[in-house]
Amino acid sequence: MKYFAGCDSGSTYTKCVIIDENGKMVANVTLRSRINAVLSCEESIKQAIEQVPDLKSQEDIAYMVGTGYGRNKVPFADENISEISCHAMGVHVADPSVKAIIDIGGQDVKGIAIDEDGTVLNFAMNDKCAAGTGRFFEAMARAFEMDLSDFSRLSLQAKNVIPITAQCTVFAESEVISLVGEGKPMDEIAAGIELSVAKRCFVMAKKAGAVDKITLTGGCAKNAGLKEAIERVLNLKVIDLPIDPQLMGALGAAEFARKKYRD
Repeated sequence: MKYFAGCDSGSTYTKCVIIDENGKMVANVTLRSRINAVLSCEESIKQAIEQVPDLKSQEDIAYMVGTGYGRNKVPFADENISEISCHAMGVHVADPSVKAIIDIGGQDVKGIAIDEDGTVLNFAMNDKCAAGTGRFFEAMARAFEMDLSDFSRLSLQAKNVIPITAQCTVFAESEVISLVGEGKPMDEIAAGIELSVAKRCFVMAKKAGAVDKITLTGGCAKNAGLKEAIERVLNLKVIDLPIDPQLMGALGAAEFARKKYRD
């Protein structure tokens, strides 16, 4: 049995996926990224290999593709492919019926349209500001003195929405701290935060060609409040993937590795 790996070196998390020659995922690892991207990748690959009894070292992997923010830092990679292509392929593998993606990474937001073969049909990207990214949500959760999982559910309780007017992460955090200090309902502030991010995703989704449904990838895909806000703003059904949405880049990279080795 031959095995193929994809390593997604993100600005916030590093992910590694190993699949077998039939395309079945046999290992996956998600680690908080360190300052040194190479060390993060090495550790994620090492932990993934330990999950597969047939593998003893990275030399036993037939082909590996690196992707993500630090894709050029992935050690042992036979090739590097952009995260846009890898997220498209990963979603195609997870659910071929989905043709549009909003990928919310640690530092940018992307809208991606997927062709019938899993390649990228079109994409749009907002990388000029951290607002609406994973870093933004971390800052908001910090302002609420909550962890991300609790914050992601908070807005679901809100009966009203307090709009967040600031577009910049720094100013938005100050605005939120002021609102909390004024004693405004925290769930309604959280609803305003989720709504502001959903509105930022609107243009990306349209450029991705979303018509009736879309899926979210990246760690922010696990934000239940954001999912609800996107469905309301975009008037689209957000599809839950059968595989962890944070792994889509690494999964797509592994599938590219399998295809390229076979070709």
